[in-house]
Amino acid sequence: MLPKEQIDRINALARKAKAEGLTDEEKEEQAALRKAYLDAFRAQFRQMMEQIEFVDEETVATGEEKQFS
Repeated sequence: MLPKEQIDRINALARKAKAEGLTDEEKEEQAALRKAYLDAFRAQFRQMMEQIEFVDEETVATGEEKQFS
């Protein structure tokens, strides 16, 4: 995940965008920070999904693992 400072900056830019608008430079920074956040989130989510092990009743009863293709 992103460092707390970067998340705080994303939130600060979001608040400023609602209140008074952003400069072009701030818009570019916001876009880059959002992209970094989404990339980190997707990587973490993908890692969690890859660690999931599916188990069905037959596998539990026999203690054997099935091979899926």
